[in-house]
Amino acid sequence: MSGSLPNKKRGLIAVGVIGLLAALVLQLTLSVSRESPTWDEGDHIFAGYQSLTHKDFGLNPEHPPVVKMLAAAPLLSMPLKVPEVRNRFFMREAFLDGKEFLFANDADAMMFRARMTASILTVFLALLVFLATREFFDTGAAFIALTLIAFEPNLLAHGARVTTDAGLSCFMFATIYAFYRYVKTPSAWRLAVVGLAAGLTLASKHTGILVIPMLALLAICEMMRGRLAKQRDLERPIGTGQHAGRLAVSVIVSVLIAVGVLWASYGFRFAARPDGLQLNPGFAEWVGQLKPVEAHLVSFAARWHLLPESYLYGLAAVRLSAESYTSFVLGRVYPHGVWFYFPVAFAIKSTLAFLLLLGISVFAIATRKLTGAREILFLTVPPAFYLMVAMNSKMNIGVRHILPLYIFLAVLIAGALRSLMRHGLHITARRWQYVVVALLLFHVFSSVRSYPNYMAYSNELWGGPSQTYKYLTDSNVDWAQQLKSTKQYLDGHGIKECWFAYFGQGVLEPHYYGVPSKPLPTADSLWMNERIDVPPTIDGTVLVSAGVLSGFEFGPGALNPYRQFQQLRPVAVIDDAVFVFEGHFEIPLASALGHAQHAMVLLEGKQLNEALAEAQAAVALAPDSVMAQSALGDALTALNRPDEARPAYQRALQLARTVEPEFQVSWISTLEAKLASR
Repeated sequence: MSGSLPNKKRGLIAVGVIGLLAALVLQLTLSVSRESPTWDEGDHIFAGYQSLTHKDFGLNPEHPPVVKMLAAAPLLSMPLKVPEVRNRFFMREAFLDGKEFLFANDADAMMFRARMTASILTVFLALLVFLATREFFDTGAAFIALTLIAFEPNLLAHGARVTTDAGLSCFMFATIYAFYRYVKTPSAWRLAVVGLAAGLTLASKHTGILVIPMLALLAICEMMRGRLAKQRDLERPIGTGQHAGRLAVSVIVSVLIAVGVLWASYGFRFAARPDGLQLNPGFAEWVGQLKPVEAHLVSFAARWHLLPESYLYGLAAVRLSAESYTSFVLGRVYPHGVWFYFPVAFAIKSTLAFLLLLGISVFAIATRKLTGAREILFLTVPPAFYLMVAMNSKMNIGVRHILPLYIFLAVLIAGALRSLMRHGLHITARRWQYVVVALLLFHVFSSVRSYPNYMAYSNELWGGPSQTYKYLTDSNVDWAQQLKSTKQYLDGHGIKECWFAYFGQGVLEPHYYGVPSKPLPTADSLWMNERIDVPPTIDGTVLVSAGVLSGFEFGPGALNPYRQFQQLRPVAVIDDAVFVFEGHFEIPLASALGHAQHAMVLLEGKQLNEALAEAQAAVALAPDSVMAQSALGDALTALNRPDEARPAYQRALQLARTVEPEFQVSWISTLEAKLASR
């Protein structure tokens, strides 16, 4: 009888784990099944498909290939129409080809296969959290951690998408856990697992490179902890130098294995593209835009083939992109990243229960109720370092970029709670159990009530998902995933036509889902050179995505062609992120931007008179638009009328310097150069 108890207990544990994993899978499946592709997914899927079928790593090089190839693998058995690669600027190439790849085929079937395959990493991560927490602490703590993860709204929002954040979180946590097991009981096998996991981290996302300093920091912490333990005679004596040397060697070997895994993910080939195909722009031209020190380091690594060309090119892309991103936080648009973005986003996007439990955990550590210096260090040093780097970055477009924090903190919280439940503090341990159960239920309730729209989640202090758009934007709220819901709303209200300022304009296709919309220009449609003709006044139903409404891409105030909608009350909101307006609206700046963009396309096609007419129409509609005045100057210059072009350039330069100049700084040097050449 006594021998059957362990088996029965193991069975109950297995049932509990399977139940929580099933809840995670169910939420992931049901939520993404009702959503259209997000901004980046078509890009990632096509790049992954090309990497698998043509060994072409030159599409979407700003992300390493492992997650993309995994997600694209189930598409290999499908009869698909594959777009021809046209060797355009690499970012436009991947986005436009990804759009064609999806919508020339069965997009829903492709997305479901790819998303469910990508979600395997999320499920594996959840299982890993359970196993790690059990080893760090005990089985009770493991169930607490797994419950937190299975109902974490930010993981649910991104865990079944063909993007890199969940994959990075999985492999980064796996690396740190593997290193923990190695330092406890060193062996060649365990060290090899550290290197393998670290390599997959590098090959999942460029920020995965941070796992290397994490390992170094943990090795230093372990050396210091070992020295203190030796002084107190708490552990088996070991020479300080020997211990330090072994840890240093373990980190070096792990990094070497990791680099080998990274090379394997690129097929052990340096060149980014096969058969002599070239990157656009070329490697030297692209890397040359970095700061001198960064450019030297990347070029040195390329010269000596230390890392694959595509990986190095992508590193440069990440650095350059970060310099150009604006930020939107607490209702304000900033021309660059701000240090407080991620702490604020974390406070808004985390459940109140998670924040309270984190506070309790800090209390448990401070009062020494949670013991185990090694476990605490392995669960605090990596997320603290990651957050520090994130706060100093300039790419502030989503809490998903700090998704690994939630994984480490969930394990830390679980251990702290179990220590309080066992020992008690001022109140009995049983009362701590009531507190823990109540907060876990609150965490689950707060997350589930936002189903199926986890993307827009914010906690109750900030008003919940319906109010998130007031404080954050982009992938915190609106990643262009609402086309299916938009179609349902329009059908349900008998709306046969509408205007749509859609956040995914240019990279996604509303008409594929039957959305009867006419497009309005957005910052991204202009970037994609998509021709959009729109009159200066429109009537009827107008849809505006939250990402467009915020103005964070156009800029604040007069730079945002849709700022009037910020002051209007919508008649409805679709999925907390698409705002529905009815009435008569004047949008001269939006119309002017469409004309100016078309003028530039016509200039490229040498249709000079037509380009001039478009530019003049743009200036007539919005004389205070830098883009319109610059387009007019370009058209007049092309027609060899420099004396007429100069006033247009001068007006554009004056506007760039005086109207929200921080957001128009990129225009200034360009316009100054054009004036100098006149």
